[in-house]
Amino acid sequence: MSRTDAALQSVARVRMSDEWSDFTLYERLSKTVDSQSPFGEVLKELSATEHRHFEFWRKYVPGEEPKLAKLKLYWVLFLRRFFGLTFATRYLDRHEANVVQEYQGLAQLIPVSDKTAYDEMVADERDHEKAFAMKVESSAVRYISFVVLGLADALVEISGIHAGWLGLFDKTEIAGLAGVIAGGAASLAMASAAFAQAKQGFQGSARLSAVYTGVSYFITAVLLATPYFLTSNMLLALSVSLTLAVVILAVTTWYSIVIQQKRFLKDFVEILAILFATTIIVFLLGAFVSAEFPGIKLL
Repeated sequence: MSRTDAALQSVARVRMSDEWSDFTLYERLSKTVDSQSPFGEVLKELSATEHRHFEFWRKYVPGEEPKLAKLKLYWVLFLRRFFGLTFATRYLDRHEANVVQEYQGLAQLIPVSDKTAYDEMVADERDHEKAFAMKVESSAVRYISFVVLGLADALVEISGIHAGWLGLFDKTEIAGLAGVIAGGAASLAMASAAFAQAKQGFQGSARLSAVYTGVSYFITAVLLATPYFLTSNMLLALSVSLTLAVVILAVTTWYSIVIQQKRFLKDFVEILAILFATTIIVFLLGAFVSAEFPGIKLL
């Protein structure tokens, strides 16, 4: 056996298992949607495409069985259940660019007689799967920008309000109440702003846009305020609330970036920096006012 043949078999062994895992995954995903749904047909077509790719690689290692990537399978099915079908398929789609680059680097190993089939397979990875995944569109996805808008504003504003009132009064209950009350008022204001924004050419319901924005804002405000009612320790309450804020920010930023096909780390770090900077500045402002007017803590 030549060195080229050995290298081709080694690559085929890995790629065969990867394509088999993708085939199994899309087949399982197709069973999670209603039989009348057009998404089911899309996923079945994806599954068939992956099976053709599996057959291409298997002929180079005919005596071996593919290995199923169970961890990947269970992880994507988990994403499907908790984040929706669109998120799961676009999460998979984010890895296609790497697969295409890898395939292009392997072209010199493929026998001339299989070049046409190989080029078709690369075209599938580059174009077809992305086109199919973009079809798997739930109605809620179009409103993701409004949800993220409500969450991002709530995380920064409510965390700042909590910190400011802690600096003023040194009482966790007052800080928590301030966050809930301000959150209620701000959620209505944000909902109104989202309604007006959606009226300007948005392809969806302006009412639903307002509801998504307002509800996501208020729920976030209540979650961030909860630690302040559970302990009188200022540092503990603030730490837990900020931890919740970071977790919510990480999940929502990741979700929106996967849906919108963007990078994760840069956006996350930017919003995180704004969150902590706002919290520190407003806390210092509250502490300064409290120091200048010491009687305020007696109110």
